[in-house]
Amino acid sequence: MSSLARPTQGRMIGGVCAALARRFGTSDTTMRVIFLLSCLLPGPQFLLYIALWVLLPSEGKARTTAW
Repeated sequence: MSSLARPTQGRMIGGVCAALARRFGTSDTTMRVIFLLSCLLPGPQFLLYIALWVLLPSEGKARTTAW
């Protein structure tokens, strides 16, 4: 598993799905479909996406972390 950082290449809106896909070893498209399907369920998906967008560092600015 790689570190959790938003990539500079291959991201669509904020790079959150691309970062999660790289972290868990799936494709970007698979993670985006999972996110879109999760939006059909009740819950704070959009708030979580925005929070991750703000909290996750960009790949160029990422420092070595324990995650």
